[in-house]
Amino acid sequence: MGHFGVSKTLKVMQDHFHWSYMKRDVERMCERCPTCKQAKAKSQPHGLYTPLPIPSHPWNDISMDFVVGLPRTRTGKDSIFVVVDRFSKMAHFIPCHKTDDAMHIANLFFKEIVRLHGMPKTIVSDRDTKFLSYFWKTLWSKLGTKLLFSTTCHPQTDGQTEVVNRTLSTLLRALIKKNLKTWEDFLPHVEFAYNHSMHSASKFSPFQIVYGFNPTTPLDLMPLPLNERVSLDGKKKAELVQQIHEQAKKNIEEKTRQYTKQANKSRKELIFNEGDLVWIHLRKERFPKERKSKLMPRIDGPFKVLKRINNNAYSLDLQGKYNVSNSFNVADLIPFIADNTDLRSNPFQLGEDDVIMESLDHGATE
Repeated sequence: MGHFGVSKTLKVMQDHFHWSYMKRDVERMCERCPTCKQAKAKSQPHGLYTPLPIPSHPWNDISMDFVVGLPRTRTGKDSIFVVVDRFSKMAHFIPCHKTDDAMHIANLFFKEIVRLHGMPKTIVSDRDTKFLSYFWKTLWSKLGTKLLFSTTCHPQTDGQTEVVNRTLSTLLRALIKKNLKTWEDFLPHVEFAYNHSMHSASKFSPFQIVYGFNPTTPLDLMPLPLNERVSLDGKKKAELVQQIHEQAKKNIEEKTRQYTKQANKSRKELIFNEGDLVWIHLRKERFPKERKSKLMPRIDGPFKVLKRINNNAYSLDLQGKYNVSNSFNVADLIPFIADNTDLRSNPFQLGEDDVIMESLDHGATE
């Protein structure tokens, strides 16, 4: 009857039939209906918010991403390589080309990041081809740095860089006037302004966390009284930096707890085990061929769970059906429930009971 939901299906059944526990049976039937699943599936609020571990020192743990689709500048640049320190929130915005290969990006990284801050211990990035290339992974394995990839089409894992990208775009729009191709000229000013401003999580500016003080600005060129000048004593300087780091970490932890509590209000935890069968939600950006028409199914399956990466990410056996990563976020997974509903009434034989008819049939054959 159109494969509507529980309430409308139940109303139709009540108008024509009656049996005990009708509502329960209708709910089970709707839950197990593969046609409804394929036609109505969408991303689920599955999986609790799981923040990444909070670092203790600047530039030990970083995240990286790209801002693409920008107007081409006079030097030919059309993208921005964004690198963010996950502790201090300091960011570097490096202009580049969208067509740059992994080797060129690695050279940029050494030139603009390693030269200033040394090698990081962990790097969080999305599954961009530049980060997935064999050269890139081999390079980091030899240097002892661990690459942590976010789940495909789930940018929330690398949420820090995604937020910085939005802020970067906003700052550029505010500074650039009519000539959009001049964005590269404003990039150093945007980077300085971003790193000089106080971050909402740490309650300090990135400059202050990394160096222990904010750099001089035009407003700071005015002479100050001697008692208000910063002490240059080395021991006091080291103690000040340590205090800033400890307080910044406490502030970040408190902000993370608040965000976790708020984010989990609309989520529920769902855990799959190895061997479980699941439907996968066919996201349009990940499965463009399967979603090129509004009338095509929204899910596919069932597929077997091969490995639980963590409570929010799983590896599936796609059976060679799709040429995509087999790692899926739990929000794109729906439990597969086999259609084994035991209906008590046979729609083809009025007034009979399935269990009784089955026993009579067996008795007749013996």
